[in-house]
Amino acid sequence: MTLVEIKPLNHLVNYLDKLTEGKLWLKVIIAMLIGILAGALLNPGFGLVSEGLSESIGNWLSLPGRLFLKLVQMIMLPLIFASIISGIVSNSSDQLKQMGLRLLLYFLLTTTISIVIGSALTMIMQPGRSVYEQNGFTTEETTSLNQSEEGPLFDNIPQAISDLIPENPLAAMVTGEMLSIVIFTIIIGIAIIQLPNKTIRPVLGFIEAIEEISMTIVSWAMLLVPYAVFGLIADLVASVGFEGLAGIGYYMIVVLLGLLILLIVYMLLVFTFGKTNPFRFLANIREVQLLAFSTTSSAAVMPLSMKTADEKLGVSSKISDFVIPVGATINMDGTAIFQCVSALFIAQAYGIEIDLMNLVLITVTIVAASIGTPAIPGGGVVILASVLQSAGIPTEGLVIIVGVDRILGMFRTAVNVTGDLTACLIFDRWQKSKPTTEVNKKPDIPS
Repeated sequence: MTLVEIKPLNHLVNYLDKLTEGKLWLKVIIAMLIGILAGALLNPGFGLVSEGLSESIGNWLSLPGRLFLKLVQMIMLPLIFASIISGIVSNSSDQLKQMGLRLLLYFLLTTTISIVIGSALTMIMQPGRSVYEQNGFTTEETTSLNQSEEGPLFDNIPQAISDLIPENPLAAMVTGEMLSIVIFTIIIGIAIIQLPNKTIRPVLGFIEAIEEISMTIVSWAMLLVPYAVFGLIADLVASVGFEGLAGIGYYMIVVLLGLLILLIVYMLLVFTFGKTNPFRFLANIREVQLLAFSTTSSAAVMPLSMKTADEKLGVSSKISDFVIPVGATINMDGTAIFQCVSALFIAQAYGIEIDLMNLVLITVTIVAASIGTPAIPGGGVVILASVLQSAGIPTEGLVIIVGVDRILGMFRTAVNVTGDLTACLIFDRWQKSKPTTEVNKKPDIPS
């Protein structure tokens, strides 16, 4: 069918140009170091301030961080909604049919690989064992997972699948059910391309206006990033001290090692299927990784990801406009590793024995949960709480995870956007390797 012309989404990167030119990532690293020093001085154990005053000052210091989180959370839904629809409308129905299912299967495969990496590392390195041997976490919960819960989990799979389509999209937006929102948006986008051109034009004008408004607000939020990082790190160190951070240092090492192994897997995919030198690929996407590291939000850097894919990786804008918004929402491989290691770490810290069946059940739950993880700072911890609850692991252990989530969030977000760009490259090469058909032709644009 005939489609109307839509501007590639990479033009929105203009809103982030000042941030990349101003070396936001360097400012964030400096802010982090200063925050660690300030937090150490504010820690009651240092002796400069009392515990009450330390808590009060830390609360004020973390205010920019809380404002940043609220702004990104506020604008995330309209930005993702507009981006996915724009990506769908810029493709033909045949392209969507051929690419959509393959993209979903690809994301499921990489997410599963991520969880296997996280599970294997955690079971081998046992980061929670030392915590348990030092009296561990205290709880009245049972120290073994309830085997009788296995049946209901499988019995509820059909219901869980049907629940993916929201009966009330507004309610899904209010409750933050991201996967349901993405499915709703994809359905709306597919319906739009069935409309005549004169009907589509005003809809696209409205969608582009939403994108511009969203990125204006995102650019405002990004101005807070250095102050947010400084305040949150200072508050963290002031409250738990260096001893508290060192106590879970082994757990952090396991997460970071898992992310490194996943990054190596991506490079193998880039070399094998993307037909690209992995080192050149990393050099080309460096700015995206650094901005993602700075903001801990893959949704916030979508325009820069699209521009990088189009201009530096040679990916068609039709591919990047569809893959990256969807990937920023459901392709959370780095977050999946974090959730897997964290869940098993907490279970080990409580002395909970995990057999093979329970490990499989936790894996399935994390695959489903990571797909719906919000692409915002702290989104992984929010979903992790539901993973722990469904697996019968005490959620009280999240307290210590939240303390270092900011640090780990920077690394896993950089890995997440790397995964999105890897998918863009692979699917672009796949499309270009096909025989020339109508799918590869540009859509007719009426005069």
